[in-house]
Amino acid sequence: MLGALCAVAVAGGVQAQSDSKAALPAIYMYQGQDREKLLLDGARKEGTVTVYTSMNTKDSVPITAAFEKKYGIKVVLWRAGSEKIVQRSVTEARANRFTPDVIDTNGPEMEALAREELLSEFYSPAFKDIPKVAFPPHRRYVAERFNFFTIAYNTNLVKPEDVPNTYEDLLKPRWAGKVGIEAGDVDWFAALVKAMGEEKGLAYFRNLSEMDPQIRIGHTLMVELLAAGEMDLLAAAYNHNVERAAVGGAPVKWKALAPTFGRPNAVGLARHAPHPHAGLLFAEFLLSREGQKLIAARHRVPSSKAVNSPLAQFGYQMIDPGIVLDEAEKWDRLWEDIMIKGRGASMGQGG
Repeated sequence: MLGALCAVAVAGGVQAQSDSKAALPAIYMYQGQDREKLLLDGARKEGTVTVYTSMNTKDSVPITAAFEKKYGIKVVLWRAGSEKIVQRSVTEARANRFTPDVIDTNGPEMEALAREELLSEFYSPAFKDIPKVAFPPHRRYVAERFNFFTIAYNTNLVKPEDVPNTYEDLLKPRWAGKVGIEAGDVDWFAALVKAMGEEKGLAYFRNLSEMDPQIRIGHTLMVELLAAGEMDLLAAAYNHNVERAAVGGAPVKWKALAPTFGRPNAVGLARHAPHPHAGLLFAEFLLSREGQKLIAARHRVPSSKAVNSPLAQFGYQMIDPGIVLDEAEKWDRLWEDIMIKGRGASMGQGG
């Protein structure tokens, strides 16, 4: 889980660090009056941009197609899970092979790549619409969308008056054996425990574990099982997955409980990008109102304040990707001991 990611991020980083003083593409931070012309001319001369992303193809392809149509620049898309993106990017860099121009994936994995000196700070006029919470202190990536952890429930099985209003409500006897939890949500677990206070938070999850929750692998699968009535309620679902299923006719709804935590999904530019102008242009498109509206149209949560999303009309906090990496061993161990151990045989898998 998180520990494996942390190991990738810190093992063998000498080569990447030795390259950290290499000159960055001048266009990344350029703010002159002729910036737009220089950016467009350079991108069209390069003619292509390579993007490594963990966004599923149903969502990423419409966005890349819109970019290609607007600018006439070919997008080479490589889609994989976030940890595989880190592994491939680091392996290629250590072999002095620099393929991606843009990397777009989960916050902790982006932080790992930033620590490997594989990402660069950049500037975009679109930043004026992006909230401060979307930027890490070093500004080597920026969140372009958020995954919010909310509860979700099957409307055929749960009456409106029974829908939990607090996390403590999940401990009521009526939920025994009927709550689903995704096996990889260690960062949500850590964030909630910290918010509750560690002693109280760990006690809470031990009590939740005694409720015999159903542990499964895959957020999409969890919502599918919820819609099929195989569980009544999910303790931590991505609300955009639930919304998408509801729009498709599934009997599911989501609800934000306080505190609600978000996992940032971010875009960054490769320090050694083969096509830096095209890479910056793509990142800028993704963060622009046009790109953010495309993200919203896919029932995801755009980070831009200029694009309204009904999926973000509540108070929320961001899970700090740096803390996720730095404390990975601790929280992996606690999660395994409290929530996973002894349930391996009953854990299903899915995408």
